[in-house]
Formats: sequence, structure tokens, C-alpha cells
Amino acid sequence: MRVLLVHGMGRTPLSFWQLTRFLRRRGHRPERAAYIAALEGFERIRARVRGRLQRLSQEGGPYAVIGHSLGGLALRAALPGLQQPPVHVILLGTPNQPPRLARRLHRLWPYRLLCGESGQLLAQAEFFAQLPRPQAPYTIIAGSAGSRGRWSPFGADVNDRLVAVEETKIMPTDHPIVLDVGHTFMMNDKKVWDAILDVLEQTRGADDR
Repeated sequence: MRVLLVHGMGRTPLSFWQLTRFLRRRGHRPERAAYIAALEGFERIRARVRGRLQRLSQEGGPYAVIGHSLGGLALRAALPGLQQPPVHVILLGTPNQPPRLARRLHRLWPYRLLCGESGQLLAQAEFFAQLPRPQAPYTIIAGSAGSRGRWSPFGADVNDRLVAVEETKIMPTDHPIVLDVGHTFMMNDKKVWDAILDVLEQTRGADDR
């Protein structure tokens, strides 16, 4: 199956290098989209991802999409109205609600410099309210490797060091797959690979019936 991978903020397509090799060895055909959040506005990122999705849609045949963190939000924004939507959307650590760290840090100049306009949008509830819910089936994979307790910015909430599990939910009824991984490098963890492969194989099996 063709699979489009969209990396997260502050990362590059190279962050998906190991996952790309893994998926190829398992018979899938991954490709990677690229953007630079510090230099590009969110609308430009969305348009770039939209172009890749339109090409996949027009080529025909089933395809899936995987977005890490901000990449998942770019996918959500770019998906509506495609001639052929993906058969499945996988979101890795994507904050589908305003993450508390962005709300705390968005006024600080280092954050503004490194995260650009997209970093500011992450602190705005209005931005998340207007994001469309994926029309395709979706799976959320969240991390639990972050610290909790009195000195943690997350308090008692399970988190991946940057995003709380509750913040990954699009709908209150969502049930993320929670794995003992951190946010930044979760795409390199074998537990995440296995979870992704399981979703893709189930999706491919359902499509063959």
C-alpha cells in the first residue's frame, strides 16, 4: 500500500527514514512530504501536503497517511474534498487539542523563532475548532514516557514529554493506542512500528474483502 508520511515541527523527512525502511521491507510503498515550520506559514504547509494528497488520490488505488505531531494537523487540514480519501489516517503524538506547553511558551521569543506561525496556532483554541475531523477511519498513537507528578507541567496526566494523551484526542470518545515512548523520536520505536503495521495490515485486509 502507498503511504504518505508527514513529519512534525522542527523535524525533516529524515526523521521518518527508519520507519520508511521498515514499511518498505513489509511490502508498503512509503513516500515523505517536507516543510519547514519555522519559515513557512501553516496555510503554505497545508497546501503542500494537499498537493501530495491530490496526486495520490488521482493515481487511484488505496493509500494511507501518517502524520507526526504538526504533520497530523497538516493532514487534517488538507484532507477534505479529495477525489479519493485515504483508507486510513494514523496520527503519531499529534496534539488535536491546544497543548498546554504551547499555551505556556508561545509568547517566548525562542519558541516563536523555532516554531513560526504554526507554533502560535497551537496555542489557539479557535485554530483547533476549525480543523475538520478526518472523514477516513483514523488511529491515534500517543506516548506515555513523560514524567508525572508535582514537578511535571502535566501534573498527573499521562504524557509523552510534550503532549498529554488527552490532548491527542479528536473526539472525547477516542481511544488512543498508548505506548511507552517519547514525543520527539516515537517514529523510531519498534513498538510504534508494530502498531502502525498492524493498522495497515488490517486496513489492507479489509480492502481486499
